Amino acid sequence: MIEVNDIHKSFGENEILKGISTVFDKGKTNLIIGQSGSGKTVFLKCLLGLFVPEQGTISYDGQVYSELSKDERSDLRAQMGMVFQGSALFDSMTIAENVMFPLRMFTKLSKGEMQDRVDFVLHRVNLANAGNKLPSEASGGMQKRVAIARAIVNKPKYLFCDEPNSGLDPNTATVIDNLIQEITEEYNITTVINTHDMNSVMEIGQKIIFLKNGFKEWEGSNKTIFKTDNEAVTNFVYSSELFKRVRKMYIEEDI
Repeated sequence: MIEVNDIHKSFGENEILKGISTVFDKGKTNLIIGQSGSGKTVFLKCLLGLFVPEQGTISYDGQVYSELSKDERSDLRAQMGMVFQGSALFDSMTIAENVMFPLRMFTKLSKGEMQDRVDFVLHRVNLANAGNKLPSEASGGMQKRVAIARAIVNKPKYLFCDEPNSGLDPNTATVIDNLIQEITEEYNITTVINTHDMNSVMEIGQKIIFLKNGFKEWEGSNKTIFKTDNEAVTNFVYSSELFKRVRKMYIEEDI
């Protein structure tokens, strides 16, 4: 679980995050949504420890980040997995070598133990026979699955995903969404996803935080978002024709 309490983050005189408080639960897919410039990326980087808020606290299962020593922060970061927007795979490494990279950085496992772990996670993301391929030989959807495998290879407590469906067709995006949710529940990870994909919101938004101009404007789930009367939220999400149809369906079910 990640607890965020009244965090503020500025760059010079430009305040980006303006007192955000929320809780991201373990074993759930927690989504951050909002328009460009709303503070989503800065918020995610604060959660990753890349930016340090000037005010407020972020706690990871009771550990307050600002109170940790340098070594304790390093240990905490080793418990975090990250799926980057563009997958961020190393072109010169095979898929298996890409997945093994965090193990080489953060563990003292033997080569055989690392290989066993790599084989396990590649099988988990349905890439059991792809280890010897280079990233350039993999489709966009395969590269995303490699990125997920790399993010979970070190058995993280926390999984962060930045626009994991960016550049994918709708069918492949759904596969990636389902995989992230399955892994989150299977390994009881605290997963936080930064996204603007409304299909993701509808399919896996168990907890949703909506940011606007650096404030937490709304929070809820993919069920309650259809029924909110918050104008900022409705203007954002109902620009999708799919959301309009689904909202109508939910309202009719309640009648």
